Amino acid sequence: MNLLVMVISMWVFSFTWFLSAIDARPDPPLSSVSDPVLPTEKQPFSQFSSEMAVHSPGLPEVRVVHHQDLNKKILIALIVASSLLGGILVSLLCFWICRLKNLKNSNTKSQQSQDAVKGLPMGQVLGSFNSLRMAGRKGSIALIDYQLLIAATNNFHEDNVLGEGGFGRVYKARFNDNALAAVKRLHGGSQDAEREFEIEIDWLSKIHHENIVSLLGCCIHGEARFLVYELMPNGSLESQLHGPSHGSALTWHLRMKIALDVARGLEFLHERCNPPVIHRDLKSSNILLDSNFNAKLSDFGLAIAGGNLSKDNVKLSGTLGYIAPEYILDGKLTDKSDVYAFGVVLLELLMGRKSMEKAASDQHQSIVSWAMPQLTDRSKLPNIVDPVIRNTMDLKHLYQVAAVAVLCVQPEPSYRPLITDVLHSFIPLVPLELGGSLRVPETVPPACSS
Repeated sequence: MNLLVMVISMWVFSFTWFLSAIDARPDPPLSSVSDPVLPTEKQPFSQFSSEMAVHSPGLPEVRVVHHQDLNKKILIALIVASSLLGGILVSLLCFWICRLKNLKNSNTKSQQSQDAVKGLPMGQVLGSFNSLRMAGRKGSIALIDYQLLIAATNNFHEDNVLGEGGFGRVYKARFNDNALAAVKRLHGGSQDAEREFEIEIDWLSKIHHENIVSLLGCCIHGEARFLVYELMPNGSLESQLHGPSHGSALTWHLRMKIALDVARGLEFLHERCNPPVIHRDLKSSNILLDSNFNAKLSDFGLAIAGGNLSKDNVKLSGTLGYIAPEYILDGKLTDKSDVYAFGVVLLELLMGRKSMEKAASDQHQSIVSWAMPQLTDRSKLPNIVDPVIRNTMDLKHLYQVAAVAVLCVQPEPSYRPLITDVLHSFIPLVPLELGGSLRVPETVPPACSS
């Protein structure tokens, strides 16, 4: 209604203005009474004009407005005003159509979001956000609505907490079709958390591998940042080894499989990516396990492209116990730094001990310094193996794995093997059904005596 009033007002104003403009134009002056060109029927008017001239000597001339000219002017004004009104109406109609179209699209997106919160399956939810993406250098990641995360985590309830890291907590998210995901909620306002958020998205939007965790999407809500990953039901390697179960679910062959999976993930980063990628924070808590104990690398917030790296252009970062000595002392960072961290993880798998443990009231001892004197002694080695797997493996395989671990944690980086060599050394130690090449003989039950 307001729009119609505005259009009518504009038309009346345009018509009045145009008519005034036409009336303001000067008409040609009428000749004096003595003009012989005037027709005879106009003589009385001429005489009256003469008399008026005598009584009004200051009046120079008299104008006569003919009705025919006035009608012509009004007709022209109407045509122009109507044309102007038509143009205005067409423009307003186009504007109104565009507005209705945008409003319809907005309502559709809003309805999709509301349906998702009410329980849309996870696959459909992520599909509905495919048009809204945050771009990385060579990839992109889906933006997920905050209300969807609220509903899926029961408002980030304590019961859904899976773990807690340096920059925030990780929650289990359950969607209507029972699809599960892990939501990492980063602490807001921190520059380090913001940088980790951006780096994580940048790398995981480009890196895709079966032994690297998948990033499903992200969310930005005020100062809070959220990263949504595929859920790994068996948690982290750290929780399996050092949690309540103390590694009881991890057999010797499963531990070798986990080591092989981690080596495959690192080999992809070091050898298949261009430029190569250094994880820089490999540790047991960043190795996640799915329902079949397939291991995947996670937490790429400190990852960096390989190259000419030193303490001058790389800030010292990582976790004590896993950081290579040359990185701590000289700031030198290479792919061999990841190999050192892999060696520490391998020692955890062998011995069931943490990377750093208290040796005295105020001192800690690394697993490397504790184990190195015993790793090369074949008589002592079986005694320091995790009791859960002790006497369950071929001693020849145990010595081989210990030798690989010793090489990986060498103080001198050049003495450490490439991760590709480590990968190939583990393939023969893992059964075929677990992704290796080892053929495990089936155990035959003893025959009953007659």
